[in-house]
Amino acid sequence: MTDPRHPDIEIYVKNCSLEQLEQWLRNRCSTFEKKFSQGLIHEYDGIVDETKVPVMIHEKVVGKAWTSVWFKSDRTLDTRSRLRPGSGRGTRDPGPVHCRWLE
Repeated sequence: MTDPRHPDIEIYVKNCSLEQLEQWLRNRCSTFEKKFSQGLIHEYDGIVDETKVPVMIHEKVVGKAWTSVWFKSDRTLDTRSRLRPGSGRGTRDPGPVHCRWLE
């Protein structure tokens, strides 16, 4: 039987700042640390439900409005309860940030 896991997940976010995305991810991860940043490319390590999920954010990938958020793990779906909008950790969760893709 083959493993139904996908190797990774990439989403495109329109009109959302890097700071908003970082805060949204911080609220969903028990730890969220920046590992690398150069120009418009930013790499992080997050821990969600005790699972390490590397994340890369690449700003302005399609025009000026779109940002790529790449969850570089085949374990992302294991953490879907934490990564969906409005599902942050405890009382710190502000719910969805004000971006179209999360509303």
